[in-house]
Amino acid sequence: MFDEVTLQLNADPLILSALREDITSEDVSTNCILPGPVQGEVELICKQDGIICGLQVFARVFELLDARTETELFVSDGDPVCSGQTAARLHGDIRVLLSGERTALNYLQRMSGIATYTRNVSKLLDGTGIRLLDTRKTTPNNRIFEKYAVCTGGGHNHRYNLSDGVLLKDNHIAAAGGVANAVRMAKEYAPFVRKIEIEVETLAMAKEAVAAGADIIMLDNMTHGQMKEAIAMIDGRAEVEISGNVTKETIGELTDLGVDYISSGALTHSAPILDLSLKNLHAV
Repeated sequence: MFDEVTLQLNADPLILSALREDITSEDVSTNCILPGPVQGEVELICKQDGIICGLQVFARVFELLDARTETELFVSDGDPVCSGQTAARLHGDIRVLLSGERTALNYLQRMSGIATYTRNVSKLLDGTGIRLLDTRKTTPNNRIFEKYAVCTGGGHNHRYNLSDGVLLKDNHIAAAGGVANAVRMAKEYAPFVRKIEIEVETLAMAKEAVAAGADIIMLDNMTHGQMKEAIAMIDGRAEVEISGNVTKETIGELTDLGVDYISSGALTHSAPILDLSLKNLHAV
């Protein structure tokens, strides 16, 4: 759940930007039919089964348009919902309910879709001890919402942004002149409290990463046999993460490897939305 400070400092400016994108001068459709305030209410209806997520953000859209808008929630983030279920009811100026509808639903549908997809993937890791991680493959300016949705669905966040941790990928290694040099330079530059993670694509690179003292070794786009061999060679001297085209359809093939982490960009870049709608609008 977003606390009040997080909402005000980090989420509100993004929500306001989304509202400005949708309302550059006025909501001409609404102003055509409602020249003045009319109090009303509308229901949030689920049109698919899934995991709801983003209710605070949904409500905040309307509050930023009019602080007097009230949202009555019947479920909480992380709850399963089913098709036909009423998840919330909004009370306020009908002009605000109409003008905020699309932006609020865009956030809620996207976040709920990610939470639903993540829940489905994370279930496949139950009992394995493997932690499911997201990536930075997020929609620009929506990372705070999408990474929150991953956690709501039962996944875990990898680093939030480039300032959050050291992850040396293929192009970093190329720029540094090799695995050993990249790890050495990172150890010299980064604060001692930061772990050094490095991405490798071959067994030779994995051996070099272990020898250089990497804390986490990411096995990227390797075959099952190559990963098994690399994990045996690492032998607990570093934590191991698997990455590369991991989806709900492929993750089951990785659970026997006994690694620490599996990361999946699909959690955020490929999750379909959860279909939700505002219905039964009427004056009160």
